[in-house]
Amino acid sequence: MKKLKTTITALLSFLLSHALAAQPPVLETGSRQPMPPEWIDKDTGHRVKRLTLREGDNRSFYFHNDPFVKTPDGKEDLMVFYGSTDNGRQLFTVNLQTLEIRQLTDSPGRKSGEIVGSRRREVFYQAQDSVFATHIDKGTTRLVFVFPEDFKSHITTLNADESRLAGTWSGPEKQEILEKYPAKGDFFDRIFDAKIPHTLFTLDIESGEIEKIHTENTWLGHIQFSTTDPDKLMFCHEGPWHKVDRIWNIDIKTKEVTKIHERTVEREIAGHEFWSWDGKTIWYDLQIPRGETFYLAGHNIETGEKTRYQMDRSEWSIHFNISRSQQLFCGDGGDPTQVAKAEDGMWIYLFRPRDGRFESEKLVNMKHHGYRPLEPNVHFSPDGKWVIFRSDFGGDCQVYAVEVQKADN
Repeated sequence: MKKLKTTITALLSFLLSHALAAQPPVLETGSRQPMPPEWIDKDTGHRVKRLTLREGDNRSFYFHNDPFVKTPDGKEDLMVFYGSTDNGRQLFTVNLQTLEIRQLTDSPGRKSGEIVGSRRREVFYQAQDSVFATHIDKGTTRLVFVFPEDFKSHITTLNADESRLAGTWSGPEKQEILEKYPAKGDFFDRIFDAKIPHTLFTLDIESGEIEKIHTENTWLGHIQFSTTDPDKLMFCHEGPWHKVDRIWNIDIKTKEVTKIHERTVEREIAGHEFWSWDGKTIWYDLQIPRGETFYLAGHNIETGEKTRYQMDRSEWSIHFNISRSQQLFCGDGGDPTQVAKAEDGMWIYLFRPRDGRFESEKLVNMKHHGYRPLEPNVHFSPDGKWVIFRSDFGGDCQVYAVEVQKADN
């Protein structure tokens, strides 16, 4: 009996030691280069893990571009991301449960687009003047369209029934400015002031038919199809936010254009707009006036009803996002050089709406992250349990996920 007890005690001790060894370390995020694959942020108590366990520079998509698709059996979630290779930047998937990584593309040349068609199970992208689609499961690639010489343009979004892509064409003056002044601080006002003609267009994926749907002598961008209505397209007037009425919708069938937000005071700004998952609300950063009072605002496109959640200066974020349950929001913070001029704003945030305000929780300390030029661009995982972001605090840019529920230490 004594020998049995000794054996059991030794076994329990062994299991406990291994369990403790398996616990992620508690660390200051960004205090090591590289960070370990997983750790507990010592300032927030939340678990952080690296999703892109591969060498080189790896980047998640822009905040309003949905990068997720289910595995063929529907049981697990994949995320599409960009990763550097010896053959240039390529598209990959990572399984959010197993962290298995698969390379989707291998053709040379720069790729842009960041468009995932979850129904078609294809990722759409552009290389120079050609649009391609690569099947996420089969790995096969097809040529979708080649822009003609008189209409060189770029795709940016896919509609809800995955029948049409959309993008914007601009006059050649824009490219001339970009080539002469490559830094955003140099080209931004110049392109706005030039009043260059821009045209919104749609591209039928099956027929290859281009339809020009709207033209203005101003800078058009941030183009996003509705998450549910295949005929509703949101776009913005780019430029200094205090000088533009930024957010607009267009019905691609009727060509009716609708302004989404009306300025109420001088230097009021609204922007970084994105759709809710049910397609009923457009959410956007609202400041009344610029840099003084901060809100995440919502516009119901069916009723016109407005929603506002106020936040403190330090909680303002460059980008916000919403969970699929539409009960939680997240933000990627900002450094003191951003519009909020926050001295303590470098955090990944979780937000819970409470009586017209955001109740915030800090998820990751981002003080070792370089907000310029790498903005974290937050996404909720499809199950709502993680906030995914990109960062250079480990040296190279990598994609990380922080658990919404605080770690149990």
